[in-house]
Amino acid sequence: MNQPSTTPPMPMEEMEREQLLGIIDDFAKNWLAHDGLWFQAVEQAHGMDAAIAADIEAWRRFSPIEAKRIKARHGLGEHPGIPGLVAALGYRLYSRLNRQEIVEQTEDSVVFRMCDCRVQSARQRKGLPLFPCKSVGLVEYTEFARAIDDRIVTEMITCPPDDYNGSYFCAWKFSLP
Repeated sequence: MNQPSTTPPMPMEEMEREQLLGIIDDFAKNWLAHDGLWFQAVEQAHGMDAAIAADIEAWRRFSPIEAKRIKARHGLGEHPGIPGLVAALGYRLYSRLNRQEIVEQTEDSVVFRMCDCRVQSARQRKGLPLFPCKSVGLVEYTEFARAIDDRIVTEMITCPPDDYNGSYFCAWKFSLP
């Protein structure tokens, strides 16, 4: 029988860059797995509509928390505009897991696309239809952008259940009026 280790784990302050990046990836994967599992638990107990309603409310509350922490950590200031939002999108927890891109960026607007979404790609591999995340995404991205800069307006370009075009799962336009 293996004995449990009595050696304390190495403090993160002493770890090499690659070890720290691996831990960040593990944190992101664990967070995403938990997000999916709680959703499935609500869906199994109460149905898809109730699970989506709960997911919307969770993102309504979580997105500003995540945005405000990113904003503070990276010193983005009160109204960092589109450049601040672009920076913040790159610091989101799932940005380590998903392939995303910024296109059509100007001082007043930007288009953000989720090219590879871990959730949607997993569903495709399993032969399942794409998760209909449009109503959730609209709340998530609107609240995130608003918390970065309350002047930013969010517009959904495409998001499942819209047809997947083979290049990106969802696209969002953010602009300053």
